[in-house]
Amino acid sequence: MQSTFRKTLLAVSVAAVAMAVLPAGTIAGSELLYISTGDSTRPPIGWVEFCADLPKECDTRPSAPRDVVLSARTWKELLRINKLVNEAIKPMTDLEHYGVVEKWAYPEDGYGDCEDYVLLKRRMLVQLGWPREALLITVVRENTGDGHAVLTVKTNRGEFILDNQNEAIVLWSESGYQFVKRQSQADPNAWVALGDPRPAPATATSR
Repeated sequence: MQSTFRKTLLAVSVAAVAMAVLPAGTIAGSELLYISTGDSTRPPIGWVEFCADLPKECDTRPSAPRDVVLSARTWKELLRINKLVNEAIKPMTDLEHYGVVEKWAYPEDGYGDCEDYVLLKRRMLVQLGWPREALLITVVRENTGDGHAVLTVKTNRGEFILDNQNEAIVLWSESGYQFVKRQSQADPNAWVALGDPRPAPATATSR
């Protein structure tokens, strides 16, 4: 099954055609580029249990926050990874998949829910050399009130959202979601609340 999954990933990777054009409308200094962060908050139970299952994945030391320098090359890479994972993984609820309401895991068998898409995109970008500090698992609410998970990529041009429900990569402020909490840039095991009305500053850049 894993062999089939890898072949699917390879096929999608070869077929993926990403535009190397940087996103328009990202004006430096706009408060809509960066979401405001608030106080520390509890990490989702899914993350806690994921770390218990795979402790090496969460065994990291606090580090200085870094943003990605968004170029034509890095933008193309983001588009490729988002498209590749969205097309390679088939949606399946945790209840159908594992028999439990909530479980975060890598979708090694080709099936998963929103958190699993996020975990895989994050891992693949880190393997390509992207800084972990700029790749933040984020909990949001949809218009229906349902919880959802996306990957926030923090760049010098703003914070962009990688979403299994949307092939397009958009600024957080254009996603239509209510942002609840996400990983801290300094420590992925520490989580911060989102939505404070004060704009957050950009951080040092990388890549």
